[in-house]
Amino acid sequence: MNVRVVIADDQQLVRTGFRMILESEADIEVVGEATTGHEAIKAARELRPDVVLMDIRMPELDGIEATRRLIADANHCDTRVLILTTFDLDAYVFDALRAGASGFLLKDAPAAQLASAVRMIAAGDALLAPSITRRLIEEFTEPRPAPPPGLDELTARELDVFRLIARGMSNAEIAAELIIGETTVKTHVARVFMKLGLRDRVQAVVLAYESGIASPTRRHFI
Repeated sequence: MNVRVVIADDQQLVRTGFRMILESEADIEVVGEATTGHEAIKAARELRPDVVLMDIRMPELDGIEATRRLIADANHCDTRVLILTTFDLDAYVFDALRAGASGFLLKDAPAAQLASAVRMIAAGDALLAPSITRRLIEEFTEPRPAPPPGLDELTARELDVFRLIARGMSNAEIAAELIIGETTVKTHVARVFMKLGLRDRVQAVVLAYESGIASPTRRHFI
């Protein structure tokens, strides 16, 4: 099945460029465009895409608030948001992740990376460019050492996996770190998400930093 995408950006050249890139892929279909946050929400409600490419700075309603409203709508829980940003907008990225975005992509990323990112987000494998994400979270979060609900339900191995997710590791990297099979890692990740009430890896990273499980101040995980 094709991955259905809505492109939300107030610049026509950007939308046209992204559309050309994505529509050159056999398994990706651009089903709509939007120029404001309000239009992005309307398009998502009407077209039910798998992924919304969401710019941060748009008129009337910015991409962060549009993401928050879209993700909060239970009728569209299957739609995921991929935030588009530039380096000078780093200060806004963490707000976007907290709003429920499943990841972010720099606007100057290579064309192949854009298509790959859309597929990753659609598949639920949320965290793109984990090294950049870790740097942003380390810079813009303040750890709050209050254990998240459900943390005491995690087994020792699941807690290990949670900490490694918080470091931005992929399933393959976690498997290598813990010397276990990747299938086993996927099972642990699913259980961590279920017990902590998480939607995806981005929420796991945010929760780990906000609760003090991961500490940006000390640059290690506790």
